[in-house]
Amino acid sequence: MVPIGPYGTWPSPIDAELAAGRDGSPDFVGVVGEEVWWTEPRPTEGGRRALVRRRADGDTRSPLPAPWNVRTRVIEYGGRPWAAVPRGDGGPLVVFAHFPDQRLYVYEPDGAGEPRPLTPLSAVGQGLRWADPVLVPERGEVWCVLEEFTGEAPTDVRRVLAAVPLDGSAAEDRARVRELSDGRHRFVTGPRLSPDGSRAAYLAWDHPNMPWDGTELILADIGDDGVFEGARPVAGGPGESIAQVDWAPDGRLLFSSDRTGWWNLYRADPAPAVSPSSHPVDREGAAEPLCPREEEFGGPLWQVGRRWFHPLENGLIAVVHGRGATALGILDPESGEVVDAAGPWTAWGSTLAVHGSRVVGVAASPRTAAEVVELDTRSGRTRVVGRAHDDPVDPAYYPEPQIRTFTGPGGRDIHALVYPPHHPGRAAPADELPPYVIWAHGGPTGQVPLVLDLEIAYFTSRGIGVAEVNYGGSTGYGREYRDRLREQWGVVDVEDCAAVARALADEGTADPRRLAIRGGSAGGWTSAASLATTDVYACGTVIYPVLDLTDWSSDEGTHDFESQYMESLIGPRADLPGRYEERSPITHAERISVPFLLLQGLDDVICRPVQCERFLARTAGRGIPHAYIAFEGEGHGFRRAETMVRALEAELSLYAQTFGIDRPDVPLLELKK
Repeated sequence: MVPIGPYGTWPSPIDAELAAGRDGSPDFVGVVGEEVWWTEPRPTEGGRRALVRRRADGDTRSPLPAPWNVRTRVIEYGGRPWAAVPRGDGGPLVVFAHFPDQRLYVYEPDGAGEPRPLTPLSAVGQGLRWADPVLVPERGEVWCVLEEFTGEAPTDVRRVLAAVPLDGSAAEDRARVRELSDGRHRFVTGPRLSPDGSRAAYLAWDHPNMPWDGTELILADIGDDGVFEGARPVAGGPGESIAQVDWAPDGRLLFSSDRTGWWNLYRADPAPAVSPSSHPVDREGAAEPLCPREEEFGGPLWQVGRRWFHPLENGLIAVVHGRGATALGILDPESGEVVDAAGPWTAWGSTLAVHGSRVVGVAASPRTAAEVVELDTRSGRTRVVGRAHDDPVDPAYYPEPQIRTFTGPGGRDIHALVYPPHHPGRAAPADELPPYVIWAHGGPTGQVPLVLDLEIAYFTSRGIGVAEVNYGGSTGYGREYRDRLREQWGVVDVEDCAAVARALADEGTADPRRLAIRGGSAGGWTSAASLATTDVYACGTVIYPVLDLTDWSSDEGTHDFESQYMESLIGPRADLPGRYEERSPITHAERISVPFLLLQGLDDVICRPVQCERFLARTAGRGIPHAYIAFEGEGHGFRRAETMVRALEAELSLYAQTFGIDRPDVPLLELKK
């Protein structure tokens, strides 16, 4: 007979240390000769990102030991930080960005030397940063995005495409860096070179647009001297988001555009430019849709260098697609047919690499953490070639997710993943309903995938349910769903999360008296706003949040990439200054009447600690139990194992104290009043 115990009290082998040590996913895969390379998180090594190399014989190790940290800060959220090419018997040549100083380094891992810097340091503002590198060995250069600060303010910044000599001559001399693009765009992605090397294509956009609002596909000719000439837009515009561009082997352009309301794939012949017309793409030849469907073949470009598709040398195209990135398929551009790879995976990362008939990506499922997967397109067989972490826990303790669609205000659909409490050796009393925590994802232009997350398992295996809400504004469901949040941030997201919480209570799934909400970044905003404007939740966890829109939208409020994001999420500030104050959780802090936990990284330049401090000052002396934990050395998104352990245990202690759960095995979180 299964032992009976109240929800939340169940013992679990998934402790905070285990969950923290397995946090993160492999990313930014590449094929170097016959080898597969990628980056992966190392929470127990100070949160660094390691570069990993898997040789043809299966030997897998990092060619760069700690403290090398392969990660770029371009647009703060980063992007592809490395590139490599094989060099015969001499082994590969690798170029990468090192996080602490943001310099580019060159390294020959099979040689005797150490990594050598290619780029200089800068004393101006936040320095020089580099991302999305493309090695051009025939020119002795690496071409990439250069982000250069021109002053001390976060918005004193310019971005161009630049060529960096591989001989190290620019390491002390900025003048040796050759600029490729003209700097007329605020944001650019790295160049994609045509098969014959005569042209480069890249994406560009400007404030107030975010890349999921409107981007342009820029095409430039490459002169014999390596200079970009005649750069012109060939697709896109203010109301069309192009997520990625690449080249087919026959020299035609491939790109992912949401011009129909869904990110679908298109192909265009880059003919010489002619006179301007009503749609920019007509300047280069009509773009044909390759697989028109009401699903996504792209996504939000939060990081520079993301790949949702990759052409193969035989003319087929590897694609990550679905209502969200749910499948890896091989698209025949002539017939429009897509054949999906077999396997248990329910989510694929926006990173792909190909070599011959092989396709490499990163995938996960509700039963497996993210892993590097290789598909042989000739045989259709898949195999796992790398993992960032082992899965040491009996899968019987993993949560059992439910894909749900709830009804929100006005009858609108709300997509969510529900994870009921689950334990193979425990059951709750028949007359007890479980507590539930509503998770609001960040972004807010993002999506929660259907994958194994040991942080969720940490709660569900103890008897606390979790519901992840893909509220209006989330990606994966088309532009109309994404645009629900336009000028409605702090309204639609709050309403949708509350609707899911109430529905779970009304149907008898959750205890209506024991509901909580938690989220980080934009999810922290939603959590704080929910506590301040609804009576649904008994407590909440607010993690590195936006709390004050007036401050966040000021010249020093946040980083450049999102500095005008509120123009679409809230509305034009010049016309609606009162809305910025009215929507801010800090304005309504005195309305919060339930316990809360506030977690913040002290090095966060996106959501600054000062907002938390001002928010706490507004709640002081009101007798509301709360705790504030600030972590030195952490930025926007916790990366160190010790930080994540403390944060998880503090969160569980908050719920235990609020919901009346006996958990003597968890450090007691001191709640102040």
